[in-house]
Amino acid sequence: MSKKKNKFYKKKGRIIKDLTRNIFKILNEDSEKSYNYKQIAAKIGIEDTDGKTQVLKKLAELTSTQKIKETDRGKFKINVDRKYNIGKLDITSNGNGYFICEDFEDDIFIPSINLNKGLHQDTVKVFTYSKRGSKKLEADVVEVLERAKTEFVGVLQLNKNFGFVIPDNNKMYADIFISQNKINGAEDGDKVVASITDWPSNSKNPFGKITKVLGKPGDHNTEIHSILLEYGLPYEFEKEVEDEAENLPIEITKSEIAKRRDMRGDLTFTIDPKDAKDFDDALSFTKLENGNFEIGIHIADVSHYLQENTILDDEAYARATSVYLVDRVVPMLPEMLSNGVCSLRPNEEKLTFSAVFEINEKAQVVNQWFGRTVTYSDQRFAYEEAQSIIENCSLSDLKEYSMPLDISITDKTYKVTPQIVEATLKLDELAKKMRKKRMKAGAISFDRVEVKFHLDENANPLGVFFKESKDANKLIEEFMLLANRKVAEFIGKEKEKSSKNTFIYRTHDEPNIDKLTALQGIISKFGYKIDTETKQSTSASLNKLLSDVHGKAESNMVETLAIRSMSKAAYTTQNIGHYGLAFDYYSHFTSPIRRYPDVMTHRLLQHYLDGGKSPKADIYEEKCKHASQREEMASKAERSSIKYMQIKYMQDHQDQEFEGVISGVTEWGIYVEIKENKCEGMVRIRDIKSDYFIFDEKQYAIIGQSTKQLYQLGDTVVVKVKNTDLERKHLDFHLIED
Repeated sequence: MSKKKNKFYKKKGRIIKDLTRNIFKILNEDSEKSYNYKQIAAKIGIEDTDGKTQVLKKLAELTSTQKIKETDRGKFKINVDRKYNIGKLDITSNGNGYFICEDFEDDIFIPSINLNKGLHQDTVKVFTYSKRGSKKLEADVVEVLERAKTEFVGVLQLNKNFGFVIPDNNKMYADIFISQNKINGAEDGDKVVASITDWPSNSKNPFGKITKVLGKPGDHNTEIHSILLEYGLPYEFEKEVEDEAENLPIEITKSEIAKRRDMRGDLTFTIDPKDAKDFDDALSFTKLENGNFEIGIHIADVSHYLQENTILDDEAYARATSVYLVDRVVPMLPEMLSNGVCSLRPNEEKLTFSAVFEINEKAQVVNQWFGRTVTYSDQRFAYEEAQSIIENCSLSDLKEYSMPLDISITDKTYKVTPQIVEATLKLDELAKKMRKKRMKAGAISFDRVEVKFHLDENANPLGVFFKESKDANKLIEEFMLLANRKVAEFIGKEKEKSSKNTFIYRTHDEPNIDKLTALQGIISKFGYKIDTETKQSTSASLNKLLSDVHGKAESNMVETLAIRSMSKAAYTTQNIGHYGLAFDYYSHFTSPIRRYPDVMTHRLLQHYLDGGKSPKADIYEEKCKHASQREEMASKAERSSIKYMQIKYMQDHQDQEFEGVISGVTEWGIYVEIKENKCEGMVRIRDIKSDYFIFDEKQYAIIGQSTKQLYQLGDTVVVKVKNTDLERKHLDFHLIED
């Protein structure tokens, strides 16, 4: 391993991620050679004693499961006799698959004929082998151990006595056979949910039954519900869940207030999107006599209402997150809680869980306090309103005012007190100092443009607009980051001096060097570069790349590729820090209305404040894995809904020519992203008539064999809509050639 990689493994006490995979990578380089733990540690780039101990423990674990063998005392080699492995199946859109397992550095190819009824993301047992004349491994699925899912969304095609459900998901390669007595009232052409009940050994198709009829393909609600169900996400609450929420005691009693810190007299306000209905965080601001500022980050005390071992809590855990689609929010909690009793609405007393900091003019935390509070929000701001204050007011001007100020946004004027203006401006000033420190420490600035839609009353897209993060957004972001970081430090850092306490961390590992190298190969064609010599130079050059590319035609493509080079953030009880934010300790504390891990964080924090002992980590680790998986599913559903709405929007622009950027190149065509609305579609090679084009992987291009015409990643082209497929969420373009 190169010295560039060594830089990332030196921090004492960190859990070394991908350790198994790295060990197998070394042992597989020469299956006949044996290594001791010191040699393996050196090759990975581990120099500290704690890291070497982790290597030694991992080697003992792998030996006990016979994945490797000890050839001599303290020397290890790969167990070449072990041909069977267990892992996940990744199906491609062309019907072949790949076996993913930490035993191997690379994913192993499985041809479609050897899938043995394995489906996408199933846990499978495979037999691995080298093809004759090749060192490259292939695999056959021997057994499906666990189905990732058994319900699929698709369109029913009825024959006289039976039917087939044609799945929407192109990774589901087999249509589902439905016998006449299991059609459940569905009609030909309906979009349905089908559940696999059996897959006979002599059938190439699984057998199933229809469990739900969603409606007709193309209908807006049908398609949105299809997206949710495709990813296993609910779109409504069961009656018993709603009933339990409605019957919760919501009165804030004197006895409850007496248990809490009363902060109702502190100047407090919320800043949220203008269309937000749930407000789970508020800021309070007080000037202290010593010149410092007391700033409270107040979070809805969801855990007060959401008690463990209740129907309501079980539902919240199962959902794990709210889902934000283009035209609606599918909440984690029933509306009575999310938009009502827990929401920090203006001019209402609320139960909150707070992180209160004394901060000086240098934006340094001098003192901190965590605990349950009762608060009162004096005003609700939209981001645009807070932004108007930041842009149009100054602290020096406030001395002239004793009466409320008029703040104008477009055609609306509203009044705001000088105290709130002063608080907003001072918080903005402190937030900018905190952000500057964070960026200097190596944080990555992914300020991506969000694609949004203007919708009519029937959720039809009238236009596309882009939402960028401004100072008001960054103000809230910095104080939420502060609360999340300090809560994690309080439990993970300060408390670990006496004992290690189980806690919920939000972690983000260092980027993969190979992926960064691949990113460099692409961006170099645009004149950009990244420096991966050290952790600091990597983050600094990534920030420069994101800054340089901002606003340019290739920005979305480069930003997307940069994000893909990063590791995925995840929830875990094993803290490895957060690379992207440059924090050694980080958790999620600030959004319990929409994220279940935040609820767990609140419960554990209060447990420790009450002097409780550390619970078993294993239970919470399973909950963390569940939350991470649900978050990923929600993210995919959100992207699918954006793609769906983009295609719906393009249906009304089929006669229009658009300028776009080539955002991807494959052997079957080029992907083009339209500059003005960021809608992405494909130009298929077979549809380009001017020449016979072939894919050149090294140049990220397709090349005409006669004309040598080159269409390369990042090139600007002109396209026109050829076909829009709402059901499969696919957009095809015609290339307008010179």
